Amino acid sequence: MAGVRSEREGAYGGFHHPDQGYRHLHMRALITVSGPLASGTPEDPELAALDLLRAYAHDCLHYGSFRSYRLRGDEIVRTQYGVNFRRHDGRTYSAPDLAGSPNTRNLGVIMEGACDREARAVTRRIARRLAIVRAEGMSAYVFRDMTGTLTTADMAALARPAYRAAHAPAEPAAIFLESMKAYQESVNARYVRFLADVGRGEAAGLHAALLRAMLSGSLAGLSAWLDRRHGPRSFAALFLNPGYPARSRR
Repeated sequence: MAGVRSEREGAYGGFHHPDQGYRHLHMRALITVSGPLASGTPEDPELAALDLLRAYAHDCLHYGSFRSYRLRGDEIVRTQYGVNFRRHDGRTYSAPDLAGSPNTRNLGVIMEGACDREARAVTRRIARRLAIVRAEGMSAYVFRDMTGTLTTADMAALARPAYRAAHAPAEPAAIFLESMKAYQESVNARYVRFLADVGRGEAAGLHAALLRAMLSGSLAGLSAWLDRRHGPRSFAALFLNPGYPARSRR
């Protein structure tokens, strides 16, 4: 479902719009058209199309990821999603990352990062093929975010509230940029660091193995990939939360 117009003053749509994203139980994605949402018509149709492509590819990977559910009394419990596992009491196979960590060993963050890395790669290829570029103002940040080309300088600039406000005078647009920065730091940058640390010179191979495991629900190929490079039971060594019940460990 795509939202094209909002009556909220200054509303700014796109990948980082509040509450946008894939709904697992509903098996549906809620997205908004990139840019100001006052008129119902995209201000920049090319940029809006690229943003929709990024969101579509991203959420298709979420939709296509393996999942299993169990009925516990009157409650539906999702016990597996992609390569992550969860107990009925909410305990997950991997623990949350420490606040401010530049790296990740949390499978939820890793799967989110894998989906977005692939979606942004698709968007980047299409932008290059069609020679679409945005180099100034708010549009430049949106373009670099959706194509996976945000720089260290971009992140430093976006960390300054006054700078965000100057490039996005309406408060919702400034909030959008703040959300962009937070997502880049907490998901995409951590995933890049994870691939570098664990995949080393084979980051692309690890990314591909993760995507295959997420879609199939089988850890066999991913575990074998990790074991060949890091020794036996590498999956558990990298990701297992010590508080996860021993009888459920994989």
